[in-house]
Amino acid sequence: MSGKLAKAKGFKKSKPGTYLSIGTTLFGAVSVVKQAKKARTEQDTLQLVDAVVSAAAIVTGVALLIRELRRLGDDDVLAD
Repeated sequence: MSGKLAKAKGFKKSKPGTYLSIGTTLFGAVSVVKQAKKARTEQDTLQLVDAVVSAAAIVTGVALLIRELRRLGDDDVLAD
């Protein structure tokens, strides 16, 4: 495994990496809101269902990331 790849994987499991993941996930919520508004305006039920399912995926993803943050906090020796 190359050094850069190892650093990238390490960053992903770090607090800053997790915060970045939360931010990018929440940024995706903007497009879901736009999709939902457009679907309601056009009375497109299928698009609205897609937006709801996407929103549920975002909520679940953020919840998983928050859980990961808590686990990282528990592993932090300096947090005590």
